[in-house]
Amino acid sequence: METGSDGATSQTTHRARRGGGWSAGLLLVVPTVVAACRAADTDGVTPVPQLLAFLPWLLVPAGAAALLALLARMRFLVGWAVTVLVLIGWFVRPYDTGLTEEPPGRAVARLTVLTSNVEFGRATDALVETVRREQPDLVFVQECDYACADALESDVPRTDYPYRNVVAGGTASGSAILSRHPLRPAPGVAGALAMPGSVADVAGRQVALQLAHPLPPVPDAVDDWRRELGLLREHAAEAKDGPSIVAGDFNAGQDHAAFRDILRAGRLSDSATVVGAARTPSWPADLRRPLGTQIDHVLVSEDFSVRKARFLDLPDTDHRSLLVELALHDVR
Repeated sequence: METGSDGATSQTTHRARRGGGWSAGLLLVVPTVVAACRAADTDGVTPVPQLLAFLPWLLVPAGAAALLALLARMRFLVGWAVTVLVLIGWFVRPYDTGLTEEPPGRAVARLTVLTSNVEFGRATDALVETVRREQPDLVFVQECDYACADALESDVPRTDYPYRNVVAGGTASGSAILSRHPLRPAPGVAGALAMPGSVADVAGRQVALQLAHPLPPVPDAVDDWRRELGLLREHAAEAKDGPSIVAGDFNAGQDHAAFRDILRAGRLSDSATVVGAARTPSWPADLRRPLGTQIDHVLVSEDFSVRKARFLDLPDTDHRSLLVELALHDVR
């Protein structure tokens, strides 16, 4: 009787371990695929682009898999889980802190730049109040509908922002650039949502400005998302020989290969990353670190140093705004 009891217990333990091993393996499939795409510098296919936006979250299933593998005493699964954890951990580490070295050359001007997605114009009133309070030199507005464009005209004095490039549109399609510095027209980037461009005269330097608002990587529009980010990459490459700012809602973050391609092509730096805030989420607005993701950015060329970056909470929008303080240096 004792032998039979021991055998039944052994079989139950074996089944439990085998079940734990299967569960660990299943939990590791998605983190492994996403981490492999991140390491291979590719965004892959749906659902990888969507999951890359939330890469730190994948530490949870990978960690659970590691625990189950340990309990199941399956060395292969333990090694697999640890490898995935180390790989994801490497990519989400706070590697960006302290990279605030100034470029060579004296500072010739200081600029504050605000980018804000006002979600179909709903946060326009809050944006106007923020502009009045913060007095940024350059303002990039996404999802500025017709009512938003009218409000910018009526509620933001021309004496404060005499130079503007506003592309009014319905719901999410409109965008605007407001400037205290003289602007002249420049070709924007073609997209389903307006992405205007301009050139600002700042202390005698011609600074290329480009608003970013590619389509989001929803499953049926990933190809369009990739194509529009590619067009932003081409703009960045063409503008890399002079001072350049690309700002807006990129619908992409540092874990997306298409976003990193923009940085490399234009020799651009992500302002939030430079001052140690690469993982500060900007969307959805009601989530905080470690939840949420950062898809709102101010990218700057090597002519700029970044003094400060702050994410601002505006009511009635699902994005947090980003306010960046820059110095323009005489490096060319």
